[in-house]
Amino acid sequence: RDRSVEENLDLFERMKKGEFADGEKVLRAKIDMAHPNMLFRDPIMYRILHAEHHRTGNKWCIYPMYDYAHGQCDSIERITHSICTLEFDVHRPLYDWFIQALDIYPSHQYEFARLNLTYTMMSKRRLLKLVQEGAVMGWDDPRMPTICALRRKGYTPASVRNFAEMVGVAKRDNVIDLGKLEFCVREDLNKVAERRMAVLNPLKVVITNYPEGKTELFTAINNPEDESAGTRQVPFSREIYIERDDFMEVPPKKYYRLSPGTEVRLRYSYLIRCEEVVKDAEGNITELRCTYDPESGNGSSSDGRRVKGVIHWVSAADAIEAEIRLFNPLFKTEDPDDVAEGGSWEDNLNPDSMIVTRGYLEPSLKEAPIGQPFQFERVGYFCADTDSKPGHPVFNRTVTLKDSWAKINK
Repeated sequence: RDRSVEENLDLFERMKKGEFADGEKVLRAKIDMAHPNMLFRDPIMYRILHAEHHRTGNKWCIYPMYDYAHGQCDSIERITHSICTLEFDVHRPLYDWFIQALDIYPSHQYEFARLNLTYTMMSKRRLLKLVQEGAVMGWDDPRMPTICALRRKGYTPASVRNFAEMVGVAKRDNVIDLGKLEFCVREDLNKVAERRMAVLNPLKVVITNYPEGKTELFTAINNPEDESAGTRQVPFSREIYIERDDFMEVPPKKYYRLSPGTEVRLRYSYLIRCEEVVKDAEGNITELRCTYDPESGNGSSSDGRRVKGVIHWVSAADAIEAEIRLFNPLFKTEDPDDVAEGGSWEDNLNPDSMIVTRGYLEPSLKEAPIGQPFQFERVGYFCADTDSKPGHPVFNRTVTLKDSWAKINK
């Protein structure tokens, strides 16, 4: 502060050339050591760091501090509204001071409350720790609150924009229910995602009166919300898979799925009736033997009868097997910092945040493009993951569908 301009310039040049060790010298802005805002008390502009940079290698060993670089970066890019979180409110006067002192493009900083989500951690320092310690697969892990993670999980740009418009901006900190973000992606995907059938918890069904070796095709609608999406052909055969949850041996009231002696419609296909339940030595159900009404295809029946239950299915002979990743919130509690005395936020990590299972998918999903959203009918929204390989497709669950039966059962 008391050195001459010439001496300071010489020392700064020697800093840049690497003559000093880390922390040995810093360059400060000469402002006011008695200023009521502590950030104005000769703030550091440059410090020394001898470390390899991911772009410039070892060319530089001095680096600017955030408060000094912030306004310059915004000015270079002609940023009119530089939006920060509330903790940067006290930094704005210094942001303005540097812009004025350097006589550069007058960007302006505005502060708003951080967008916080339940069951989610926004701290980059803590997220970095999760990445470094292998608690997640990387910055694009679908459980992370990053843009690349949302993209990999199957969130569309429109759904994120709609969410931002829904919650708006505020001048005080608040926490948004994660359910609002999921609502926005459901609303968008319902309009744009093509439908497919997939069975994630398979139970084998043999249709005993259906001819062996026969395969026929049924026409399925790609998206009932969009006529231009067209239709596709779905193969049907004697042996199919249905969801294990779509069968109960002793069903309660208002259960309209399959049970012994009852009838359901297979989506786009026939009516089937459960005639026999096959179990293993431990009493676990391994197979259902059913009969079908040959005249019930395409929504009809032999005598005009109708049933309330409609379930999805895939042909066992034609289905493709895929790895399915079911994602849940990364933390067990709405507030990850809500821990017992002496505990850590890491104690709230959800061990079931990613459940990996295998499922059977209709054959049209064999070449599904990475990232393209699909609605697995009655299951949820999914997209093919970047880990997919020929012969080993991987699908991520973007979000579940609302399940009215789950609410009744609860």
